[in-house]
Amino acid sequence: MADIAITRGPIREAAARIVELHASYYAKHWGFGEYFEAKVATGLAEFLERYDPARDGLWLAMVGGAIQGAIAIDGVHADAEGAHLGWFIVSESMQGRGVGGALLRDAMDFCRERSYPRVYLWTFAGLDAARHLYEREGFVLAEEHLGTRWGSEVLEQRWECGTSETTGA
Repeated sequence: MADIAITRGPIREAAARIVELHASYYAKHWGFGEYFEAKVATGLAEFLERYDPARDGLWLAMVGGAIQGAIAIDGVHADAEGAHLGWFIVSESMQGRGVGGALLRDAMDFCRERSYPRVYLWTFAGLDAARHLYEREGFVLAEEHLGTRWGSEVLEQRWECGTSETTGA
């Protein structure tokens, strides 16, 4: 990963690139369309509007100045509901090179440093590489049901991790 740098915090054009990465990957592999792209864009915009670096985190995997991956921690409700892990994506050209694991470790380290009692995320069945990373960090499947949160019916999953349970492996 010598040519890949992980940076923290929003930068110019990060939102557009994060949405683009999600839209491209999920259209190609899951047939998700404009509804999904708009949902990602809206949620990310809301997060960035209230972004507080003391509470929230955004990490970007950069290669030659271009964003090739991202992950965020939304800590606005961390004490009551848990910190929300979201917008986790790695470009297809960078997959399998340890980028996703590095992003996830940085996000979970941030949560442990802030003593967030737990972290949760919503995803869906079939994203096996991401599932492997979540399990390695100590996440467990807490809920599963059919739903249309992303505009197509999928087996939605909620994963949770108590920060004292994370392995950091």
